[in-house]
Amino acid sequence: MDKDKIAGILVEIGTLLELKGENPFKTRAYANAARTLEGLNEPLITLVAEKRLGEVKGIGEALEQKITELVETGRLKYYDDLKASIPPGLIEMLEISGLGPKKIQALNKKLGVDSIETLESACLAGKVAELDGFGEKTQANILEGIGRKRAYASKHLLSRAWRAAEPLLENLRLQPDVIRCSTAGSLRRFKEVIGDIDLLASSQKPGAVIDYFVAQPGIVKVLAKGETKASVILEDGIQCDLRVVSDAEFPFALAYFTGSKEHNIVMRQRAIQRGLRLNEYGLFKSKEETRDPQLLVPCRTEEEVFAELGLAFVPPELREDHGEFAAAEKNTLPKLIEWSDLKGSLHNHSNWSDGHNTLEEIAEFMADLGLEYWAITDHSKSSVQANGLDVKRLREQLKEIARINEICANEGRNFRLLTGTEVDVLKERLDFEDEILAELDVVVASLHVPSGSEAENTKRLIRAAENPFVHILGHLTGRLLLEREPYPVNVPAVIDACAATGTRIELNCNPYRLDLDWRHWPYAKSKGVKCVINPDSHRNSHAGFLRLGAGVARKGWLAKADVINASPWPQLLKELKHLPV
Repeated sequence: MDKDKIAGILVEIGTLLELKGENPFKTRAYANAARTLEGLNEPLITLVAEKRLGEVKGIGEALEQKITELVETGRLKYYDDLKASIPPGLIEMLEISGLGPKKIQALNKKLGVDSIETLESACLAGKVAELDGFGEKTQANILEGIGRKRAYASKHLLSRAWRAAEPLLENLRLQPDVIRCSTAGSLRRFKEVIGDIDLLASSQKPGAVIDYFVAQPGIVKVLAKGETKASVILEDGIQCDLRVVSDAEFPFALAYFTGSKEHNIVMRQRAIQRGLRLNEYGLFKSKEETRDPQLLVPCRTEEEVFAELGLAFVPPELREDHGEFAAAEKNTLPKLIEWSDLKGSLHNHSNWSDGHNTLEEIAEFMADLGLEYWAITDHSKSSVQANGLDVKRLREQLKEIARINEICANEGRNFRLLTGTEVDVLKERLDFEDEILAELDVVVASLHVPSGSEAENTKRLIRAAENPFVHILGHLTGRLLLEREPYPVNVPAVIDACAATGTRIELNCNPYRLDLDWRHWPYAKSKGVKCVINPDSHRNSHAGFLRLGAGVARKGWLAKADVINASPWPQLLKELKHLPV
């Protein structure tokens, strides 16, 4: 088990102890230990193997034993017993936004609430609002949170689905009877939220492939198992379906099961207009539904299927019947951005605010990834909860970044940290004066405390876009997928303002955000508004979100030229300074 997973378990232990009402010093010890692990400068497995973990500051004997057990066995009896000692309903209540361990403990002690159902009943009876520290607003927010949890119960983040699907797909590729295999469905189309995982394989021995699949690690339950299809539940609760077809059927099945439904309807209509029939089994020379192999129009690939229907190949991300057919007919589909096109990121945090890594660690890690630049945009002073920087600390950080960049240059590294800030968009102004913003390489303006008024939020964002020192508007709608709805904002109006000022809009590729939504990017692109794909990184591993962001950018029809952090450093510098490229 790697240190990030172990750190996550330690944080969860602290939360569970808080839920039980344990000593706060004890609960904080686990959170502190998790941060210590995240900041280690050498491999955790080495420290454990050499029995040096106890020498790390903040890791006492008890924590050393627990971490060692996790590293060596992948499990921790103390953690399992702790979870078993708490009613499952209380743990499930932690998934409701706005409810922390202390509030859940109070609800349990004072009202006997021990499940989401009893919590809902207490809210509907008005009992929660009567408790000290709650009130009518909190009660209403809890009810909204329960409603969201139910609505999203069968939905999963795109990132979670990819993490679950990729090892299964890799293992299928190793199975000797598998000829070809791929993801399908909404996962392959890069929808930000998916229902289940669809996998497709071709083989002459489908039964052997199915047997191999249901025996994979990480599968906790087999829902159904036939000769050509199996449905299973994975460890994190996602359903995964595998279909196995002949290799001749594979390109047709891949197109069909990739979808979307709306895209498939148009594809079938185009086939009918040409005297053909298209289904998951093939493209047939027939006016009636058929699977007759004598009537099959042979297509080796999806590209050939599209060509037979008079279309250029439509990338899976675009198959939503949102204009792809008109473009494919004219062969004007864009060459979509690839994640390997990205040269760096312009919105990231360090341990100067609420990030986990030092500036030196960030520079070394990102340079080793082969990136050219990485902006440090820690929070501004009004974000007190995120340890936001005031002007004095920001200027100290600028000096430190200059020192690190000098070291990189002396070592011959083609890498630089950029100076910056994520400045709060306040009600009447930005959180920093123009004087300090003018000194920075990158200024990301973000609305962290929105109004309930669409007009007010829109006005504030437009005012930020009109500031000549603001380069980027960050996470424009503030949504948290499956947790928090977007705040009200007139997105087209903000896009229009950015088109007028040359301000870029962020595609925040944190898996919970993916904001701005892909549906808005074709309009932004049509207005000439450039995108910046940023992971909003709070730890070095978040650099991996860039791949996710590129996939969502592709879904928004974006090409390399539409994304400014696909530019090499000299070109980016000109773009940031509003100079002709």
